[in-house]
Amino acid sequence: MSHPPLAGTQRFWVTLALSLAVFMQVLDTTIANVAIPTIAGNLGASASQGTWVITSFAVANAIAIPVTGWLAKRLGEVKLFLLSTAGFVITSWLCGIAPNLEMLILFRVLQGALAGPMIPLSQSLLLAAYPDEKKGMALALWSMTVIVAPIFGPILGGWISDNWHWSWIFFINIPIGVVALAISWKELRHRETTITPQPIDRIGLMLLVIGVGALQLMLDRGKELDWFSSGEIIALTLVAVIALAYLVVWEKHNDHPVIDISLFRHRNFSVGVLCLSVGFMLYFGSVVLMPLLLQTQIGYTATQAGLAMAPIGILPVILSPIIGKNAHRLDLRWIVTVSFLVFALCFYWRTTFNPQMDFAWVVWPQLIQGIAVAGFFMPLTMISLAGLRADQIASASSLSNFMRTLSGSIGTSLITTTWERREAVHHVTLSSDISSYSLNTSTALAQMQSAGLSQPQAMALIAQDITRQGFFISANEIFWLTSILFVALTLLVWLAKPPFKPAGGGAVVDAGH
Repeated sequence: MSHPPLAGTQRFWVTLALSLAVFMQVLDTTIANVAIPTIAGNLGASASQGTWVITSFAVANAIAIPVTGWLAKRLGEVKLFLLSTAGFVITSWLCGIAPNLEMLILFRVLQGALAGPMIPLSQSLLLAAYPDEKKGMALALWSMTVIVAPIFGPILGGWISDNWHWSWIFFINIPIGVVALAISWKELRHRETTITPQPIDRIGLMLLVIGVGALQLMLDRGKELDWFSSGEIIALTLVAVIALAYLVVWEKHNDHPVIDISLFRHRNFSVGVLCLSVGFMLYFGSVVLMPLLLQTQIGYTATQAGLAMAPIGILPVILSPIIGKNAHRLDLRWIVTVSFLVFALCFYWRTTFNPQMDFAWVVWPQLIQGIAVAGFFMPLTMISLAGLRADQIASASSLSNFMRTLSGSIGTSLITTTWERREAVHHVTLSSDISSYSLNTSTALAQMQSAGLSQPQAMALIAQDITRQGFFISANEIFWLTSILFVALTLLVWLAKPPFKPAGGGAVVDAGH
């Protein structure tokens, strides 16, 4: 059964509880990344073994997200959300007290699986709590937490690693989760959605676990194993392609699919999810690349790199409520177009990055990019959910969030690999100009030796500078290409077809024609 929208303080408390849950889950995903060396060292493991703390969570999470819609129909959205949040809190505590790396990885698998339904269901339950004319505002508030949490993650993770024990990276979830759980139970337990017992699609579930698990492992371990020169990566790729291809065919003809592939028949859903996925892939790739560039090539600490990235969260906090309040009166395609063009401008701006740049040169594009972020998540989510029935929202939200999460993994792998490979190309090109017969080289060596360096030290310094220049040129090429792709994305969003009726606001109005 569908419930009427909430009003007043009740709506405020529901919004707060759902936002806290999303904030906690997204924060946890990013906060652990910067603490891997500390965790690995403390537990007597190598840094490469430590990366399994990230990989194990990512694989389990990627498998759990698309199953959310199907699980919500069997258990009810409210019950599933409460169970997921409670499970996330308990597994966070278990991660914090893990005595060794093996146990930590096991608890991270459980934590990732339990975290899967939290984001899609928070979106679905939030939309149900707001009337049609305020659903844009609901999504704007939801988007703000998704934007702000990854910015706090590296700063908080770095600070906890430097000053406290790494366990607090996980313990910090407990008070936030308990508050979110208590408020959610109090305000939502009487608003359970319709439960429709469905048979378990065992083959679909098995194909999903194998296909998504293999794909996520391939993306996470590819760079470490040098991609397709590794037999393991080739095997994982083949397994992923075969399992996912068969999954699509199987789910298309199944009466009770574990993933509702039929949602892609709706033009707005397809266009919205495609724009969101590709845009997020490009955006998240830079979120990973920028701190790497600042820390490895300019010598920023994790905390300094986090602070340099933080200004991106300022303007969305101001603009998101304004966009949300007026979303039902505006053509959302124009908002997304402006967002993509500002993204393109900021990435083009970054093509001027160099080893001598100051802190402000990093901060200004980050600040302006906040305009783009404010007009990205919320309008595209509204476009993708527009016109769907209320009972389709959980499935649509889980499928959309799955595509976005997977795109983030693809973006991270693609961009970090390209960055390193292009540096190698530029290193060779720049090194070809260094020769004992070159006047410039001889002059530079003479100046360094007169300053007290030996010839091997001087040559090592030149080699180090070439590497740094190579990494910056490589990063600037990636920024330039990203800028071009965001301009191209502005054309794609205009394939969406108005009116963009609020999600769950009535019958389906668009079946792809």
